[in-house]
Amino acid sequence: MRVLRLFAQVVAAGAVVIVAYVLWFNLTNNLRAAGLPTDFQFLTQPIGVDIPGSGLSPGATIWRALLIGVKNTLALVVVGIPLLTIVGVLVGVARLSTNWLVAKAAGLYVEILRNIPPLLIIFFVFYAVVLQFPVLQESINIGDFLIVNNRYLAVVGFTAQPNFGPFLLIMAGALVVAAVVWWWRTQRSERTGEHHHRFLWSLGVFTIISLIGFLALGGPIGLSRPVLDGRALEGGYVGLAAYFAVLIALVLYTASHVAEIVRGSILAVPKGQTEAANAIALSPIQRLRHVVMPQALRIAIPPIISQYLNFTKNTSLAIAIGYAEVTRITFQTIGNGQPAPQMIFILMGIYLVISLLISLIVNIVNRRMQLVTQ
Repeated sequence: MRVLRLFAQVVAAGAVVIVAYVLWFNLTNNLRAAGLPTDFQFLTQPIGVDIPGSGLSPGATIWRALLIGVKNTLALVVVGIPLLTIVGVLVGVARLSTNWLVAKAAGLYVEILRNIPPLLIIFFVFYAVVLQFPVLQESINIGDFLIVNNRYLAVVGFTAQPNFGPFLLIMAGALVVAAVVWWWRTQRSERTGEHHHRFLWSLGVFTIISLIGFLALGGPIGLSRPVLDGRALEGGYVGLAAYFAVLIALVLYTASHVAEIVRGSILAVPKGQTEAANAIALSPIQRLRHVVMPQALRIAIPPIISQYLNFTKNTSLAIAIGYAEVTRITFQTIGNGQPAPQMIFILMGIYLVISLLISLIVNIVNRRMQLVTQ
């Protein structure tokens, strides 16, 4: 039987190799017949289109444009995942609130948002909200700290001064000292039984050392205020309105699914845990923080990983409103006559790498939160 199983596996692997070869042979022949390249050297050719907010000219190479697309996609992922996690956890907890109004409002949010296609939510936020702001020339300017219009959102930013390097070293040292204080408070709490307050102690030490370093160096960080100069915004941090439309829409949509996962995970915690917490006179906040949520998160994290991956893949819907993420740039490149198979292959590889990195990071967190059994 072992020989038969091995033979069947070899035959199956051989069949896969043959099918892959036939498909590759047909693909390369069809590309040559159409006069298209079969390699990836075309990536050094000009992109031929403008990419809003990138600073790249149409003469920039395709691979540089793809890097801009990856950066724009990551800008959604890196900001969106923490936001949707916070919103999802808060709404999930609110659904179990004893306050009737809070519970019903959270339930209404979940039932509405999770049953609407994310593309429609993106359209609504972009056309019904973002595009209703004033045009560029009539931008809303709040004390030169915030400029809002239907194309951009700019906020005051920071600029590095000549002594910024030494300040980074001071902050790194402050971080090390804060870690030592965290360890010290933990050890003291285990010896004496008193509350450790390690977060407040570490944050206070880090803040004090950083503040002393900031004052001693004479201000190594400066402010950059946004300024509207004709049809251009200069200074500060400037973001495209389309970016915020996609970010808000996908965060609200995905958070509705995360909220249901959190709610179900809390309900899955044995009722005896809550009764034990009540027996030792823990307050509702202490019970939720120290007893219920740590156990609920062990249940919630695996399905939440899937929602993080869904959020990442749904960023491709930004193509519908013209945000220059990696999918839009890929299709623009194909539309300019570049070979579609290679571009789609690159696009698939980019999403695969991003998704695997997210899975790796969250799975590491998941393993650290699991109970250790003998």
